[in-house]
Amino acid sequence: MATPTKPRRRAKAVAGSAKMAADTATYLDATLPLAQWLRPQLRKLFPSHWSFLLGELALYAFVLLVLTGTFLTLFYKPNPDVAFSSVTEISLEVRGGLLMRQLHHWSATVFVLAIVAHMCRVFFTGAFRKPRELTWMLGVVLFALALFESFLGVSLPSDQLAMTGLRQAQGVLLSIPLVGTYLSAFVFDGGFPGQVIPRLFVMHVLLVPGILLAVVPLHALILTWRQKHTERRAAAAGGRHNTAAGQRQVTGGPFFPYFAIKNGATALFTIGAIAALATFVRVNPVWEHGAYTQGGHPPSAQPFWYYGVLDGAQRLVPAWEIPVGGYVLQLGLWIPPLILLVFFGVLFLYPFLERRFTGDGDHHQLLDRPSQAPVRTALGVAVITFFTVLWAGTWVSQSPPEMHSAGGFPAPGAAPAALLTVPAGTYEAVVLGLRVAVFGLPVVAFLLTRAICRRRSAS
Repeated sequence: MATPTKPRRRAKAVAGSAKMAADTATYLDATLPLAQWLRPQLRKLFPSHWSFLLGELALYAFVLLVLTGTFLTLFYKPNPDVAFSSVTEISLEVRGGLLMRQLHHWSATVFVLAIVAHMCRVFFTGAFRKPRELTWMLGVVLFALALFESFLGVSLPSDQLAMTGLRQAQGVLLSIPLVGTYLSAFVFDGGFPGQVIPRLFVMHVLLVPGILLAVVPLHALILTWRQKHTERRAAAAGGRHNTAAGQRQVTGGPFFPYFAIKNGATALFTIGAIAALATFVRVNPVWEHGAYTQGGHPPSAQPFWYYGVLDGAQRLVPAWEIPVGGYVLQLGLWIPPLILLVFFGVLFLYPFLERRFTGDGDHHQLLDRPSQAPVRTALGVAVITFFTVLWAGTWVSQSPPEMHSAGGFPAPGAAPAALLTVPAGTYEAVVLGLRVAVFGLPVVAFLLTRAICRRRSAS
């Protein structure tokens, strides 16, 4: 009979570690009933359709934004005198700096795009209805904060493009009667540009991200986890999901491992796509725009798509000025911001407005097909058409006039060539056509979409 040998030291250590881990887990579960709470959470069912992952795209883009922004903060100098040179140094001298800038920039673009796509999915399917009004309102707040954070970010390089946008913002502030001068002095700490860069930096890296870090988990995790997920309707008209019992049923896969694996794949896809864009597609080359100089020509670069709406609206709105009591009301500057303010106000309160007009106060767990809500779908298409026409105002620019200097002075530098320039007469005709289209096309889109939806729902 063979003599038993002592177990090896390594096997003994592994067995001891496993026993210690098991004892620790047992102790924690006895002290804090984690298993009792964790087991139903891991078995919570999540929908399987790809459109439910649009929110996750925004979430992972936001995570990448935080990580790359932390890296850039280590090298950026928020001093008005050296801000531009520090961004140029990050781009051209810091190892990996340009890639990090591009990753940060493309993450912001994907973040905003994913939010827009996610909100369109929620709006057109009616997923904002009772009992999910709070989730919708938090999403609208996230959308507004993302746009504001993007504006702060593109202003920090302090190049000619960034300061041109800040100059436009100062013009809007100065146009406000009675308090406009004080507001401008408060924001810019005196004259332009003043100390606006350090203030924007604090808001960009501390204030707004802090609010986002509080709102994103509340919107994406807590409320979503506590509520039942919305369900897609069955293809057949008499499908089980279309019955009252279907409102109470839950379909999909469990969070672990089904949805956890899908989430992991979505995260890898999002990061990989953003990395590919950052590697192969150049964006915002500040060294070409040059440092800000007062009176210098603004660069020919078009504003980013989510600012093109404001810039296009300023081009389309006539330069109306109304003198009242010794003050000049500059409606041409006020109307574009007011359009966005009204839009976000209506968007924020839309669940209650729709309930008011339809009288539908029931709980809804089933999603609508867009054709089943003709008015809502037509209204959404009309709003998208309206903002697209405003954005189209930035696609064409007027050819800059030829500049001449007085005798004895150096000749002025040539203005940067715009992407698409037309003569003055043609540009005026384009603007006039867009002014007509901004009122006519949304109405046509509304009537046409409503008719198509009604025909599809009747068939």
